[in-house]
Amino acid sequence: MASLNENIQPLDKRLTRHLLRRACFQYSKAQLDDMTGKTPAEILAQLNVSKSYAWNWPNDPVTNGSGANLLCANNQDGFWLNDTNWQNNSYTCRQGPKRALVAGWWWYNAIKQNTLVDKLTWFLFTTFTASKDDGSGKSAHYFDYLNLLQFYADKSVKDLARKITFDNSMLYYLDNGDNNKNSPNENYAREFLELFTIGKGPQVSDGDYTNYTEHDVVQAAKVFSGIKLKNDRNTLDSDTVKSPHFPSGIPMGYINVNKHDSGDKTFSYAFDNQTLSGGNSTTTIHTELDDFVDMVFDQLETAKNYVRKMYRMFVRSEWEQEVEDDIITPLAQQLKNNGYNLLEVLQTLLKSKHFFDLDDSDSSNENIGGIIKSPLQFLNELLTILDVKIPNPETPQVAEGTSQNDAKSNENYRFYMFWWNFCHNTFFSYSGMNIFSPPSVAGYPGDYQPPAYDRAWFNSNNIIARYNTILSFIGGTYTSDNYGNGQNVIQGVQTTNNGYQYYARIWTAFDATDFIENTVSDPYDATKIVQELSELFYSEDLDANRIAYFVKFLIQDNEQNYVWYDAWEAYKTTSGSTQEAAANFIKNRLSGQDGLLPKMINAAEFQLM
Repeated sequence: MASLNENIQPLDKRLTRHLLRRACFQYSKAQLDDMTGKTPAEILAQLNVSKSYAWNWPNDPVTNGSGANLLCANNQDGFWLNDTNWQNNSYTCRQGPKRALVAGWWWYNAIKQNTLVDKLTWFLFTTFTASKDDGSGKSAHYFDYLNLLQFYADKSVKDLARKITFDNSMLYYLDNGDNNKNSPNENYAREFLELFTIGKGPQVSDGDYTNYTEHDVVQAAKVFSGIKLKNDRNTLDSDTVKSPHFPSGIPMGYINVNKHDSGDKTFSYAFDNQTLSGGNSTTTIHTELDDFVDMVFDQLETAKNYVRKMYRMFVRSEWEQEVEDDIITPLAQQLKNNGYNLLEVLQTLLKSKHFFDLDDSDSSNENIGGIIKSPLQFLNELLTILDVKIPNPETPQVAEGTSQNDAKSNENYRFYMFWWNFCHNTFFSYSGMNIFSPPSVAGYPGDYQPPAYDRAWFNSNNIIARYNTILSFIGGTYTSDNYGNGQNVIQGVQTTNNGYQYYARIWTAFDATDFIENTVSDPYDATKIVQELSELFYSEDLDANRIAYFVKFLIQDNEQNYVWYDAWEAYKTTSGSTQEAAANFIKNRLSGQDGLLPKMINAAEFQLM
């Protein structure tokens, strides 16, 4: 029987890995070792911490002012969002890269801290989706949007549903800024019901989706009429004054009373034919909106919809009726009763015996290793487990007038090259996850689309991006080709218009030999290396045959078993050409294209969580 009873036993390394992968985007060996032997409640207490910022404000180090960008010459780049003189019309250039840097700001801070808030922020993004590169406004508006999601990640999703309606990016993205009493736009109202809150049930007739009807969409659009975006971001939400980047509140849109439909709105049987009084002033329109949100969130099906989405992200994509009855429904009731605090419900789920496959006689057949990692999870785990050094963007801004070439020696510019060229435009693009830019308001197909669900993250269109990523970090460069389209991809050959080939630095640092020496208890022992790496990399421990398979990448079939020991001994105890030869041998066996690390990272086991 599926059980929400709390697992109060200390976790071994296998179950600790499982919890860390699902609760966070990454973990290091030190974190895994530290948390192994603790109970789920103790681990979650360590992860349930306030968000800190290793990179406080996004930074754009690229200087404009020539050629096609001549009109940008007088615009300040750098920490443009922290400019006290920020005005919407002042920042018209490089909005694509700047939105990408906003995404990079969130990503960098997420990878630098393990916290439940970050994964819940991502969960809220996949629920209240606004694609950053598909009509979501200026980069500043998207920064406000991400801050709003993060602010409410540990609070009430019901309150977020009220607030997201006034978010400027959302007003752009779903056109509710164009929704007026005499010219209704139903786009936002439809998505609010279908995707953001209650969700569709089984369609019982034309325009009747059980949980709401087309009539309800029309009425909801009237409720949302007259809400307008505020380009200059000078209308602030006093309920968010504790947001770290907005001491006076996060910027929001406003109500144009004259554009609001002030008539009463009567809803269908799905909402008990409830009538809401129309507002005719800012105060009464807010009251009308609150009443509408209350009506939607009073339905248990709204809570169930959130819990189902949460279960799909944190546990597995499909489930049977037993889970619906014994896990989904009681968690939905808890969510409804606690004022829609997702964090509390998530912790109940992550502490449960069901989450750890301990609620039946087979502890290995359901949840552990039951999800294919998203590209975001894959990249973050790869970087943190291998302890790849990436540039630090929190560095002084390049002085005004400094040439871009000089700026390349600055670490903030190196981060820009790493994030913009490699991560944003290359890895995420070709692995099937344009970061913060899903193909539709429904989000990424891997998060919601049956029958594939998370299996969509690993197919013939995107697996090469995963397979070549480890080679890029080992080499510190990436090139482009071998992806079926010949440009802007990881590892291969990139050809310019003039026919020249070049390799692009991604400004990361990784030394495979140092990694093994600092990670494995006995680097002289090839079997020990494989065994301990598998305990760090994979959801399940490897059997003897699989370990022997990987050992062969260190000790090949025609070699004596002691060849690895001798190479490591020579590397540690000799000097000169002998040591250099040993170092090259070790490096090739560990990180060559057919070395141990690429083989273990690209194995099927590493793709699972």
